[in-house]
Amino acid sequence: MRRGGLLLTGVALALLGAAAAATGLHQALAPSDPDAGELVFTVAPGEPLGAIARQLEREGLVRSARAVEWIARLRGLDGSLRAGEYALSAAWSPGAILSHLASGQTVSYPVVLPEGFTAAQIGARLASAGLVEAQAFAEAVRDPELIDSLGIQADSLEGYLFPDTYFLPRGLAAGELARILVLPFLAVWREIEPLAAAQGLSQHEVVTLASIVEKETGVAEERQLVAAVFRNRLLRRMRLESDPTVIYGIADFDGNLRRKDLEDEGNRYNTYRIAALPPGPIASPGAASLRAVVTPAKSKHLYFVARNDGTHAFSSTFREHARAVERYQKKASR
Repeated sequence: MRRGGLLLTGVALALLGAAAAATGLHQALAPSDPDAGELVFTVAPGEPLGAIARQLEREGLVRSARAVEWIARLRGLDGSLRAGEYALSAAWSPGAILSHLASGQTVSYPVVLPEGFTAAQIGARLASAGLVEAQAFAEAVRDPELIDSLGIQADSLEGYLFPDTYFLPRGLAAGELARILVLPFLAVWREIEPLAAAQGLSQHEVVTLASIVEKETGVAEERQLVAAVFRNRLLRRMRLESDPTVIYGIADFDGNLRRKDLEDEGNRYNTYRIAALPPGPIASPGAASLRAVVTPAKSKHLYFVARNDGTHAFSSTFREHARAVERYQKKASR
């Protein structure tokens, strides 16, 4: 074969090799499965790029781990992939997958925290959603450094964990979860703080009283009336005599409030024995209860009793209250 022929053959082979390499690269950069749906992929804290790329390949999300590493380094993303759970699809290109892993847009889970939940109940619900261990959350709620960093003047975040519907990712530390739940409270507090200050009420007093209003109120329209009753009683140095406060102070309450419980002077939350607010909140009040404390109804009522239909009968004198008790409670128990 002539020398020219050999040269042409070499060039042709080189071109064929380049074409094959380009085809292979194109395939490596293409989606692994254009018809695939999404699945949850987890990046562990501190996991290196190589391990992430290999896991993506094992789970069928990409065709080539090596191509993923190459793209990540080319784009400067090799140190930017963030830990967490991500919804990914094999229908995405490797570049799109890497961009998503670097975005921090992790999968979130809805958690409903109702008004009137205690910190222990909140911890249990977060734990049932797989977001935190209940014990770790309980410790975070009482972490002095975390409490101080949030500007809360209390020994615990009980009452300050705001009730709402949250969408939360897995993998957050217990302290970070607690911080997230306090931030909406702080937003409401900034709104009502001027009213509280004008009335000589501290943040802790407002939250404590609001937590009692929350537990005592079954009908939204009664919040300001219930708040008025308790504020009127406090002004007259009368005992609040609130069952929910007593219950909060009973360890392992069995659902049956007894006379001895109401007479227990060792219970710091027994408002049948102390003529003041209890030491702190007994649950998490919502925004409406917080606002009710600083904007109570203009009322002289000092008493209320349940009508057994979710509402209450309010009275300004003990005689009126006694008649209401006779009508709604004693007759109902006969």
